[in-house]
Amino acid sequence: MKNNVTIKDVARLAGVSISTVSRVINDSKPVTDEVKQRVLDVIKETGYVPNPLARSLVTKKSKLIGVIIPEVSDSFVNEILNGVEAISKMYDYDILLVNTYSDKEQELDSIRLLKTKQVEGIVMVSWILDEDHVNCMKESRIPAVYISKTARDFDLYTVSTSNENASYDMTKYLIENGHKDIAFIMTSIDETILEKERRSGYERALKDNNIEIKSELIKHGNTDYEGGYNSMKELLDNNIIPSAAFVTGDEAAVGAINAIFDAGYSVPEDISVAGFNDTKLAKIYRPKLTTVFQPLFDMGAVSIRALIKLINGEELEDKKIELPYQIMERESVAKKK
Repeated sequence: MKNNVTIKDVARLAGVSISTVSRVINDSKPVTDEVKQRVLDVIKETGYVPNPLARSLVTKKSKLIGVIIPEVSDSFVNEILNGVEAISKMYDYDILLVNTYSDKEQELDSIRLLKTKQVEGIVMVSWILDEDHVNCMKESRIPAVYISKTARDFDLYTVSTSNENASYDMTKYLIENGHKDIAFIMTSIDETILEKERRSGYERALKDNNIEIKSELIKHGNTDYEGGYNSMKELLDNNIIPSAAFVTGDEAAVGAINAIFDAGYSVPEDISVAGFNDTKLAKIYRPKLTTVFQPLFDMGAVSIRALIKLINGEELEDKKIELPYQIMERESVAKKK
């Protein structure tokens, strides 16, 4: 019977009406303890599973959260998703995941699609967020929390780390290891608020240590391997040989390391390299990457907690939530002799 049990079967076996079973399942109206326990016992014995669509019609809640991501295979995204999923389960929410391949039109279409699926809220992870995204989300009237380099450009609920201080501390760490000619490779072609904060931290650390800021050492690339590789290759092709490079993304940092090797130099003996995020890649690549640890799992977890508060009509103390970071010392940075 378990495969075909309906709410009518549960009502018949428990000796109550269908509406009473519905009240017990959805906790919508009070019933006596005796009746409630009888219904629950029948549900357990029969293995009855409530129809989620029918349940949502009663409770007015779908218990669905939409998650929009730019690239499902990206290690940064993977670790955020682990946090999102763990906390969603704790609060009995299911996830509808949409992979957009970093395509803006697909991101906009995803917002509209998730509205038709009656999600209660959206977590949006995006490399580049602009006014079109923000306006589309506002038009949908769906509560949303963002994890994006450019989300800080807008008055939105965001989760991130203190990027300026993290960048300052990593640059200071390189300086303390004897490096002065430190290349700074930003993983964004356009300087967003986030990248401006990271650049500000880098430049402030140089100034505080009386080191000249050299524009030729500052490069713009992309978050991916090719972005880091091409930025470093361009420096070396122009005979600009830094003693260290701070790349604001782990995958791009690995690209920079390979460009250094391909040019006939060694890491960290000739050029030290530091990254940002501390994804799994940082721990398995050789040499292991010195990087800024961002609590990516926690970013996903906190974004879901914040979103559920918004769904429930609760106020958040801060719209822009910043989580702690840490400098992870590994093998890709050496003291300059």
